[in-house]
Amino acid sequence: MLQRCALLGRSTLLSALACLLAPASLAQPPSKDSSKGSIYSCTTLDGRRLTSDRPIVECSSREQRILNADGSQRATLPPAMSPEERAAQEARDRKHAADRAAQLDAVRRDRNLMQRFPNEPSHKAARSAALDDASKAMLISERRIKDLAQERKPLLDEAEFYKGRALPAKLKQQMDANDAAVEAQQQLIENQKAELVRINSRYDAELSRLKRLWAGAAPGSLGPSKAEVGAGADAAPDGKR
Repeated sequence: MLQRCALLGRSTLLSALACLLAPASLAQPPSKDSSKGSIYSCTTLDGRRLTSDRPIVECSSREQRILNADGSQRATLPPAMSPEERAAQEARDRKHAADRAAQLDAVRRDRNLMQRFPNEPSHKAARSAALDDASKAMLISERRIKDLAQERKPLLDEAEFYKGRALPAKLKQQMDANDAAVEAQQQLIENQKAELVRINSRYDAELSRLKRLWAGAAPGSLGPSKAEVGAGADAAPDGKR
């Protein structure tokens, strides 16, 4: 080999170096990484000790040790779950995911609330504006009822001519329409009264939450608001409340 390298050395220095280094590289043993592989080991129910390079079917219901090539333990393969255990695990995973999503949503809502209302005056102004809209709608209905009362007077005067007799179809239709319009406006007023109560309840709950957030409570740490709890109770079946 040295003689051959000497002959090559006469031609080029690089060829000689390559010739001298080649035997050393060929003589090196393979690296440990190339021989790495997983070894599965377990003991069966009847006491037999089994070893394989892949998960052992006979030990699917038992714990299996995963070993390195040098015999040290790398990890543990748990027993395969039964259908019931797998269903229970999937249910736990779904609940965990739902809880996590709810927590993230609570954090987002609290941050949005603080962004909308950085202080109490801004929240008070928003409450006043919301109440003002509902109050204006109620005033419009009250004015409409007064107008309908004025429109009814000539109809009543005309109806006096038919006292004790059946009213003409047109007159009766006009009076019935007037009655229906008054009833509709009265219902709108009741709806607006309920809306005023709802608005105040919502802003009261928001203010209570905001005061704690303004004081330093972490977003998402206060639990569901009173409005959310009430909505959940309303949505629940009667037998589960």
